[in-house]
Amino acid sequence: MINTGTQMDLEVKGVAATSRSQIQPFFGRKKPLQQRWTSESWTNQNSCPPVVPRLDLGSLVDSDDEDQNTIPENLPAPTDKYKLKYQQSKTEIKESYKQYSQRNAENTKSNVTHKQSPRNKIDEKCVQDEEANTDDLTTLDRKALLQEGYADNPCDKQQRARKLDAEIVAAEKKKQIVAEQVMIDHLSRAVISDPEQNLAIEQKESDHILPDSKMTPLRFRKRTLHETKIRTHSTLTENVLSHKLQFDGRIVSRNGRDACRELIGFFFTHDQSLTIYEYRQFGKNRTNVLPFIQKSIYNHQCGRRKGKQYRLGDFYVGATLTFFSSDHLSLPESIKENTLLKLRITNIDQIALDSLKTASMEQEDDIIIQETNDRLVFKAIQDVLKEKLHKRGVRILTGLGKYFQQLDKEGNGLLDKADFKQALKVFHLEVSEKDFESAWLILNDNGNGKVDYGEFKRGIIGEMNEYRKSYVRKAFMKLDFNKSGSVPIINIRKCYCAKKHSQVISGHSTEEEIKSSFLETLKVACSKSDEVSYGEFEDYYEGLSIGIVDDEDFVNILRTPWGI
Repeated sequence: MINTGTQMDLEVKGVAATSRSQIQPFFGRKKPLQQRWTSESWTNQNSCPPVVPRLDLGSLVDSDDEDQNTIPENLPAPTDKYKLKYQQSKTEIKESYKQYSQRNAENTKSNVTHKQSPRNKIDEKCVQDEEANTDDLTTLDRKALLQEGYADNPCDKQQRARKLDAEIVAAEKKKQIVAEQVMIDHLSRAVISDPEQNLAIEQKESDHILPDSKMTPLRFRKRTLHETKIRTHSTLTENVLSHKLQFDGRIVSRNGRDACRELIGFFFTHDQSLTIYEYRQFGKNRTNVLPFIQKSIYNHQCGRRKGKQYRLGDFYVGATLTFFSSDHLSLPESIKENTLLKLRITNIDQIALDSLKTASMEQEDDIIIQETNDRLVFKAIQDVLKEKLHKRGVRILTGLGKYFQQLDKEGNGLLDKADFKQALKVFHLEVSEKDFESAWLILNDNGNGKVDYGEFKRGIIGEMNEYRKSYVRKAFMKLDFNKSGSVPIINIRKCYCAKKHSQVISGHSTEEEIKSSFLETLKVACSKSDEVSYGEFEDYYEGLSIGIVDDEDFVNILRTPWGI
């Protein structure tokens, strides 16, 4: 108990301008109390009301000094994470204000109403989208470039080496299975061990004669060895078929089911023929190998070599083989919809190629020189556009894909020269008239005035090499469980893993933030809001590939989040 007679030395620190009901007086002491005293506790312990001391204005402390005393001395400095978030929010506020001011400026302009053709409407919409995308360049492209954070991730070298060894073993096993099937298909013979027995059976089947009860059954007859003459149309032997070049291929198509088919081909030097087989895997253990292109002698169907027979010099990584789909009745219906079947060589047996080239000693002709000049024309255009696409490749390539699909009313993938010129203008891809005409003469080899927009985009902008594209196909095949050619967005969200992103590891971003950024930029490329096609998936990584120099960095961007 505190004696009421004891003189209390109280010092008023400050008075708050609040209502009387909210006032909680605070009394300071020279020696701090161990117990916190309030007006209620004071009333409970003392029957007499407390004596209120006189207000000494001279003892009041300045507000600045008071604030300095109340701030802890050991307050930690703000982390880099909060600094980054502050800068991002500051940038976004500036960008949003810039967009708002630009929209207001556009609204003040006079609007002239006039009739528009369907192409003009599409162009106006795409121009508006492109202008909006230009305004959002910092935000959208920065989110797309976040995927490069996987390239900086220090991956376990031993684990990567084990995965690579397993992939090599699986690839060699697959090639061996296909090679054995090819030899079986072309060397197997139907041999009759007893010609008389075969004739007797054929006669009974034709005459419908019941078996004679007095005749000895076939299973009890005495079988003896005899000479048999085999008549076949082919004179192939294992030694002849051993002089072959084996290569891997893929179908050039935006259809995911066709683009992900695993094709293995063989070119035979003894008669300049070729055949292509499809390798199918069902589950982990069941596989099947079926002929895709029958063994025969084929010619080029387009390009500088149109009408010329395939020869050894036409086979290299990146080469395109063309066939008429109508000549192969066993092809899938989705492939028969197109007049030409285009196959791209993705890998080749380089040792066998060098050995066969030394033996054949083919001479370089004028066509090879012309094709080299064509590649130089495309490379000059690609170098001009490369700087513009370096940081904006994802947005521009995905936008081009959607724009071409809108112009393709017939759905055959063919557009005319005016459409391509307008597309380059809409997306601000400046190509000189001379370079454009040179490229058009190369692409429009059949002279009908229309070109496949996939070929146009690959020629003008370029494409990633086959090593990179093989991992894009692996990632899509893992996502496409039903082999339908399109993947729902919900499956992509489930399979995408951002745990090993560099910003997640450092603590600057969360997994959900990285995943949301990826899905947001991917949805921009999609024509449907709930699914992604193979062509759209490929366009996204095609644009991302432009700004990445090293192949292994690009492979890590695919391998790490998708677990391939």
